[in-house]
Amino acid sequence: MYSSNRRSLHLLMPWLVLAVLLTVWQLSVVVFEIPSFILPSPVAIYHAFQEYRPIILHHASLTMMNTMIGFGFGVIVGVLLGIFIGTIPMVYSGLYPVLIGFNSIPKVALVPIIVLWLGIGQPTAIATAFILCFFPIAVNVATGLATVEPEVEDVLRSLGASKIDLIRKIGLPRAMPFFFASLKISITLAFVGTVIAETIASNDGIGYLMMQASSQFRVPLMFAGVAVIAALGILTYVIFAFIEKRMTGWAIRGKK
Repeated sequence: MYSSNRRSLHLLMPWLVLAVLLTVWQLSVVVFEIPSFILPSPVAIYHAFQEYRPIILHHASLTMMNTMIGFGFGVIVGVLLGIFIGTIPMVYSGLYPVLIGFNSIPKVALVPIIVLWLGIGQPTAIATAFILCFFPIAVNVATGLATVEPEVEDVLRSLGASKIDLIRKIGLPRAMPFFFASLKISITLAFVGTVIAETIASNDGIGYLMMQASSQFRVPLMFAGVAVIAALGILTYVIFAFIEKRMTGWAIRGKK
């Protein structure tokens, strides 16, 4: 009974924190009489969402589609790179520093180059989402493969296991918790990449809608766009967290 109540409290905590934050926000705007063009209240943002709901949902669907396509490419490339880096020492030595240097480049600086290559629109948004999300996946998969206990590998080799057998039966299962942990990070970064590209080089998407709202001083609509992006990010995070729990529950220590 105590465990059940504690579990219910854990599920309710995010909603309670959100309710407190929104209440404090609303009261602060009312008490301090903050103009809506500086900081709109949650109520004003909700009204803006209701007023422009068809437009917001249309652009949100495009942002979601671009993000998921870029994320899908990121998963494929990240897993393959992670396998190569984590299992071949020479590849690790040669490629890992290059990836670190590439990841250190501000991705906003790459968007104009991507626009030059791919043009304005969906391809640029997809490419930017991909660039931001593949690195954590590659690093985490490589870490999972590289941290396999040498004793386990020695035992399997003594039993006649090949390199492929080691990767397939030990390395990849060992890397699964790292992989799913990276998915939760990468999906949020993919949204960041998509929105960045949409604000700079697109004619659709939530980022584009927010830029249009900014140019027209429709601040509540801008915040409504931010709220939608946050909601999409949380939704996808929860989905991958659920998949992680189902697929790698054996690696998660039980909470008391």
